[in-house]
Amino acid sequence: MIDKLIAKIKETKAPIVVGLDPMLSYIPEHIKEKAFEEKGETLAGAAEAIWQFNKEIVDHTADLIPAVKPQIAMYEQFGIPGLQAFKDTIDYCHEKGLVVIGDAKRGDIGSTSAAYAAGHLGSVAVGSNTFRPFDEDFLTVNPYLGTDGVKPFADVCREEKKGLFILVKTSNPSSGEFQDKLIDGRPLYEYVGELVAQWGEGCMGESYSRIGAVVGATYPEMGKILRKIMPKSYILVPGYGAQGGRGADLVHFFNEDGLGAIVNSSRGIIAAYKQEAYAKFGPERFGEASRAAVEDMIKDINGALGL
Repeated sequence: MIDKLIAKIKETKAPIVVGLDPMLSYIPEHIKEKAFEEKGETLAGAAEAIWQFNKEIVDHTADLIPAVKPQIAMYEQFGIPGLQAFKDTIDYCHEKGLVVIGDAKRGDIGSTSAAYAAGHLGSVAVGSNTFRPFDEDFLTVNPYLGTDGVKPFADVCREEKKGLFILVKTSNPSSGEFQDKLIDGRPLYEYVGELVAQWGEGCMGESYSRIGAVVGATYPEMGKILRKIMPKSYILVPGYGAQGGRGADLVHFFNEDGLGAIVNSSRGIIAAYKQEAYAKFGPERFGEASRAAVEDMIKDINGALGL
């Protein structure tokens, strides 16, 4: 799957991923009103609004981008109907030819990680039948429990030719409380980066590993160091736009071949119509606003990379 992701990035000339992280506050009133008329002001109504919102954004951006990243928490909060909207979104994005990065940040002891890996990346057997419950192409993973928490995910990646993005240095302000702690004079995130590189050696695609890393756009100098530590690992870079990251900050996340990183923007794209720069579209044309935001993001990042 890493090879498909790279091929899609080359095809679209867009090293970006759209974070499908819908909050009800992002969804225009006309979408919510229609969903509530059909299913009531219920969990099912909220899930229907999310699904219709996602669908329109995907319809307006799929030809410009290689990948999407739905954050499962935004769906789980609406219970079983929300999870169905999550699955419907994944399936629809696959129909559109997009790579799907499931942002679930899973990680636990071995048997539990194996169950997470089967549910999100692999398959489960029920009697004589086999099912792929969520079927994302990549999954974000928390490595805090160590190798025995990551290995079940890596095993499924090898079997299924799918991928992982492992948390190394996250974009949130308090990430340093743990990730920046010095161990023998070096920050913890460097050690995690070294482990990601080691884990990735056993899961290689053609030129990059199927095991990548999450490194926030808000820490460009740390990204520069981690790029050297993990030369064959793709880096998923959150924190663009709404969290302050810009194209000029991201150059060192990429390798000299112009590859090696994919940059995420979530509310900066899906709620673009709420921003002054795209207010002319209004709520009724929120999909067009998202498309314009994607085009501007591509221009910004490719300009910084000299592409």
